[in-house]
Amino acid sequence: MVVVKRRASAFSGSDLDVVLRARGIDHLVLTGIATSAVVLYTLCQANDLDFGLTVLSDACLDTDPEIHRVLVERLFPQWADVVGVDAWLKGIAP
Repeated sequence: MVVVKRRASAFSGSDLDVVLRARGIDHLVLTGIATSAVVLYTLCQANDLDFGLTVLSDACLDTDPEIHRVLVERLFPQWADVVGVDAWLKGIAP
């Protein structure tokens, strides 16, 4: 299945929500470039759509390291489990 992403959020302007729900998926693991844009927008919309969320903090990147740090340490934990890739692969949750 290929979902074409058209906006900052992977959900905006796409059928991603329908595709995921049709497959019974209710938890997402987010990674990506532009922590302060693409990851943030997708996380907010996925949260509004009641998906469970995990953000892999060291699999995200932003042009401003301080903004990235604030997002993954202070904002994202309000809505998602935030862990590193190694911890996630080992099944270690916060």
